[in-house]
Amino acid sequence: MNVYDFDNTIYDGESCFHLFLFYLRRDPGLLRLLPQVVHAFARYKKGEVTAEAFLRQYAPLVEEKLRQIPDLEADMAAFWDRHMRRIKPFYARQRQPDDLIVTAAPDFSMREICRRLDVRHCLATRVEPGTCRILHFNLQERKIDALRQAYPDAQIDKFYTDSAENDAPLIALAREAYLVRGSRITKIK
Repeated sequence: MNVYDFDNTIYDGESCFHLFLFYLRRDPGLLRLLPQVVHAFARYKKGEVTAEAFLRQYAPLVEEKLRQIPDLEADMAAFWDRHMRRIKPFYARQRQPDDLIVTAAPDFSMREICRRLDVRHCLATRVEPGTCRILHFNLQERKIDALRQAYPDAQIDKFYTDSAENDAPLIALAREAYLVRGSRITKIK
């Protein structure tokens, strides 16, 4: 089984940040949250925020904003209509039917893009429909927990990521690992 991180690996950029910008166009009042969002993403990219710290600090605000969205499914279709072009070409060339995406991106967003890419296996941050409560923040070592729970006997043949630091636990499990920087893919294990 080939396993992929999503943001900055298959997708060119941070899909959650782009999703924030998508909603910012619709609700300029979100501008007041921009410093917090940028700070949170910077800490995440540096590996400075744990899943527990994120949930304590940011989850209540994220959940509240999500509950205010009248039709999340329709919004995700509109979002991916605009952002589908950010899927990196290498993925289409090597996609396999049993590929697994393991990502911190939310499941409500990943369902739509996985449908469009014909990816049947995805472990993402789980958000409860209706309440918008974050049930599982799929970050760092929590990706391993989700993998073991969903696919207890899975063997990772190849793993692709943009962050050797954040995805070190998955790299350790993989037979081969690759670092994706833009369109350059480098074998690191």
